[in-house]
Amino acid sequence: MRVEDIDTPALLVDVAIMEENLRWMQAKADRAGVKLRPHTKTHRTPALARRQVELGAHGITVAKLGEAEVMVEAGLSDIFIANEIVGPLKLTRLRRLARRARLAVAVDSPVQVHALAETFASEAEPLDVLIDVDTGDARTGVQPGQPVLELARLVSAAPGLRLRGIYTHEGHSYGAPDVAAVQAVFRRSQEDMLATAALLRQHGLPVEEISVGATPALLVADILPGITEIRPGTYIFLDAAQANLLGTYARCALTVLTTVTSRPTPERVVLDAGVKALTAFVRGAGVCQTHGYGVLKGLPHLHLEKLSDEHGVFTALPGRAWAIGDRVEIIPNHACPTCNLYDRIYGVRDGRVVNAWPILARGESR
Repeated sequence: MRVEDIDTPALLVDVAIMEENLRWMQAKADRAGVKLRPHTKTHRTPALARRQVELGAHGITVAKLGEAEVMVEAGLSDIFIANEIVGPLKLTRLRRLARRARLAVAVDSPVQVHALAETFASEAEPLDVLIDVDTGDARTGVQPGQPVLELARLVSAAPGLRLRGIYTHEGHSYGAPDVAAVQAVFRRSQEDMLATAALLRQHGLPVEEISVGATPALLVADILPGITEIRPGTYIFLDAAQANLLGTYARCALTVLTTVTSRPTPERVVLDAGVKALTAFVRGAGVCQTHGYGVLKGLPHLHLEKLSDEHGVFTALPGRAWAIGDRVEIIPNHACPTCNLYDRIYGVRDGRVVNAWPILARGESR
């Protein structure tokens, strides 16, 4: 099957670039002596998660319980759900799933600890727990230091639970103004985590895992000694945001294949891919700032300027013709929500389709 035989809009992955990205991050983890536990929320595709494990990953990370259920059904057996699991419906599902695979979950409140302990107290095996630490992202998580120690004591004393360690996400690295600032964010985050782990150990609490990770930081910054695990996600494909950090689109494996469906004026080019095919996601500031709603592959200064539900619009370059029926590939601003819009990813090599991977965890956000 040739790429020309695929109807549009469609999600493509350049297999050679993807494999290079996978091997690059695995090699970085190996050099640092840390585990790579990739965040599969980016692709939500069990076949790609298995490939990451084949190349050396120590299990996977997911964002949602629904993703974990799909991954376990597909044969993945070592999963960290990097999120707080709340409510009796989800806790029942979690208990059922923990009987089939090695799981760990996040906590940042005594409320969650008590609910998990009540759910797992009578289980044959304890549930592993990692404490969510806010090192600057200002999302979930307790503050480093004493607040982590207090929560860790509660976890360690709770029936049915086992304290595995601590984790953080340096999401604020996306908004750092330049590469040096990204590196500083990552260093400070790791230092806070290492100091917090030392505090826990001083008080007799085991810290098996010190887990960190955000793709921007791991692309350009060093991993400090003492860190045990990294959890990048977007590195498998990269996207326009990561390309702006790196200064090149050459490592972007993911594109949306579109067709020119209208040329209503000499300047205006209209594609058959809008919000439902690309998302309207933009990063408004920082070294990962994106411009427009996607970048034309091979034309890094040409962006989609407008999206509606079914259409994307850009302005033609002088002297460059796009005819109705022409195909155009768009590098999305953000790979993760883009993948969630499709049923499958077409793996492409040298203009031919070599794989069609089903995105089995698409929509599994519960």
